[in-house]
Amino acid sequence: MAENHTEPTVIALSGDIDLLTAPAVTAALDALTSDPHPDLVLGLRPVRFIDCTGLGILCRARDRAETRHGRLRLLSESDAFLRLLRATGLRNAFEVQSEPELCGPVG
Repeated sequence: MAENHTEPTVIALSGDIDLLTAPAVTAALDALTSDPHPDLVLGLRPVRFIDCTGLGILCRARDRAETRHGRLRLLSESDAFLRLLRATGLRNAFEVQSEPELCGPVG
């Protein structure tokens, strides 16, 4: 299998990721994870609120990326978001980074 050494696609999500925004966010992330070897970095710094529906959307995007031999990383410095991941048992399910320059290529 050939390695993918392209730059990651970096997308900043903002506002709320919840039941109301789920259809639009899911459609956007599905499109970004539809090709082989997606390399996606989601910036969550501007996100004000995320509920269980939002976590489900992130899990779906991670699963789609991994199924296609790709990668999904989250950028967040939010202690509240990290606590949410720990409380739901999802802390180790995601690569969470605080600095975008730490996001190297898929390899």
